[in-house]
Amino acid sequence: MPTIDGARLLGDLNRLRDFGRYETGVHRPTYSPIDMESRHWIAGRMAEAGLEPEIDGIGNILGRSPAPGPKLLVGSHSESQNHAGWLDGALGVMFGLELARVLPGQIDVAAWADEEGHYGVFLGSRSAIGDVTDAEIDACRNATQGKPLRTALAEAGLADRPRLRVDPARYRGYLEAHIEQGDELEALALKIGIVTSIVGIWTFRVTFTGVQNHAGTTRMAIRKDAGVALVKLCTAIEQRMPEVAGPRSVWTIGRITLSPGAQSIIPGGAEMLVQMRDADPAVLARMRTALHALVAEANAGPCPATIEQIFETTPKLMAPPFRAALGRSAERHAPRLFQHMPSGAGHDAQILAELMPAAMLFVPSIGGISHHIAEDTAPDDIVLGCQVMADAAADILMG
Repeated sequence: MPTIDGARLLGDLNRLRDFGRYETGVHRPTYSPIDMESRHWIAGRMAEAGLEPEIDGIGNILGRSPAPGPKLLVGSHSESQNHAGWLDGALGVMFGLELARVLPGQIDVAAWADEEGHYGVFLGSRSAIGDVTDAEIDACRNATQGKPLRTALAEAGLADRPRLRVDPARYRGYLEAHIEQGDELEALALKIGIVTSIVGIWTFRVTFTGVQNHAGTTRMAIRKDAGVALVKLCTAIEQRMPEVAGPRSVWTIGRITLSPGAQSIIPGGAEMLVQMRDADPAVLARMRTALHALVAEANAGPCPATIEQIFETTPKLMAPPFRAALGRSAERHAPRLFQHMPSGAGHDAQILAELMPAAMLFVPSIGGISHHIAEDTAPDDIVLGCQVMADAAADILMG
């Protein structure tokens, strides 16, 4: 079985952390100058590891082994959320690089672009499986700045590059490592999580239409306040969802917008984004039905409401043989310190699972913190996780 170099792995992770370092985290949004600088550095490290790297027209980096024979594809994403954590995504890319060194000729490494959704939904990995059209690229805008994706690609020097496609015939499958982004492993004093499934994520936009008017002269009895109607629906969601949700279901009202949003004007419009997550499509369907029913009930009030679904990913089961290989490796290196568990976050692995067998490994997040500058994982846990993945990769390749 391969033996990783823990000091080399941690050195690579900390060097990548320098690109966009922000307090104790990083700020490395997709296609920004510092993001592109980091992508070229990653490509250079792939070349030093004996791979042949390519940065494609959507920003993906794929380091291919020139050796013959079947391969495993290992990777994650390298950009960050705005002013957020240093390990989210980066950990999985550096695990892949280390595996390529200790399993020479057998590992290809990928750093997918924009998993964090600055411009789109899993843009890089979806592009690599042929699921992103030119029309979608034309329509994408930066979520915080509104910059067109075409403009960002041109500024990043990617506009004239072709977009790569993953050939599933080349691979036994795909492996991805990630920080847990929750506190379950830490709370149970465990070191390794083997992902059983990745949740589906369904997002809805609910819009209320009221009557905008003067906040001081409009009598309460005749008001049609869209903001009040929205808040009532928020309360109803919190009361109803536990009745239809599963044991691991979550739901979030992630954004509320009032129009015009002035202190002396009754809101004439209100909008909310409601997201629900679960690994069971039947549970998600129940939650969606409940949400539609609540919106219908809200329409009995003074402010009409509409609902539309604006985002949907399909829950994905991870490949049982790969999970078993990860389990055997975890039993060797961390006996009784691992568990099988679902992922409550979305990952590129669920996209690659459309083409090939895929699996994921989690390492603990200190305090369960992610998407924040305090995000961290103990160095020993990082090294252990990589060794577990390396043994599992060797097991899969020999199978």
